[in-house]
Amino acid sequence: MHAITIPEPGGPEALVWDEVPDPVAGEGEVLVEVVASAVNRADVLQRQGFYNPPPGASPYPGLECSGRIAAIGPGVSGWTVGDEVCALLAGGGYAQKVVVPAGQLLPVPEGVDLVQAAALPEVACTVWSNVFMISHLRPGETLLMHGGSSGIGTMAIQLAKAVGAKVAVTAGTKEKLERCAELGADILINYREQDFVAEVEEATGGAGADVILDNMGAKYLDRNVRTLAINGRLAIIGLQGGAKGELNIGALLHKRAAVTATSLRARPVEEKTAIVAAVREHVWPLLAAGRVRPVVDRELPMAQAAEAHRVVEESGHIGKVLLVAP
Repeated sequence: MHAITIPEPGGPEALVWDEVPDPVAGEGEVLVEVVASAVNRADVLQRQGFYNPPPGASPYPGLECSGRIAAIGPGVSGWTVGDEVCALLAGGGYAQKVVVPAGQLLPVPEGVDLVQAAALPEVACTVWSNVFMISHLRPGETLLMHGGSSGIGTMAIQLAKAVGAKVAVTAGTKEKLERCAELGADILINYREQDFVAEVEEATGGAGADVILDNMGAKYLDRNVRTLAINGRLAIIGLQGGAKGELNIGALLHKRAAVTATSLRARPVEEKTAIVAAVREHVWPLLAAGRVRPVVDRELPMAQAAEAHRVVEESGHIGKVLLVAP
């Protein structure tokens, strides 16, 4: 088979479409013939040499895919060769075939195209685990989503609205904010021109955000804490703004607030299986009903992964960028 390899870390040109050995499904695993994968920020970091795959994972980038089951390993039940699926991966999505633990498989939702289903696993699992399983967003509460036009942001907006929450988003352009509004966002904040602390305070009558989903890390830490409501929850899932910041514990005590930080890729298979099961139970019916949908900016041939990475790094896209396997 062919896969995108990274012989040496570097820029987008470091991604090489090359012939590699076929993977083989082991105990509790299935082999998926990949139809499409999606580009995530983690893939960019891996290409640059900053985010190696966890032990035992495929060395190729790609944290999610869609496709058809080609083979089933020992100890797997409930799946059949030929089933159309999408999957949460620890790596290997940028390839024609990938091996997946059976617990990380999801059926393609009713009404969703097989290619576009590749845009779902990583964002659905990230949002559901952080916003709902950990931060317990409830109807009537306010979610602040930084990077509202990103893949994670577009999913977070839709899921929060589906459960009856109010949604504030930050984004850097009028076009991105307009797309967020189309998805249901209530409070639109241009982070280049507006102070999100003041905007959220005004929009909520001084109450603040009950849950904040943050991909910036250190750069936004102090302002995020100031934006939290009493009993608010800040979930940090990225470090685009740095890894080390000063935390005002006094402010946390005053607000009885909580800060969590999670990553998905390195979690044990058992934890991922539990998250995937929760997503199948709670998110997949919303997709089937048309209340939530994947947001895809563009589809490119997998061999053009370098161009896809350039698009993501320039941050001009809205939603997900997909790579379609030959």
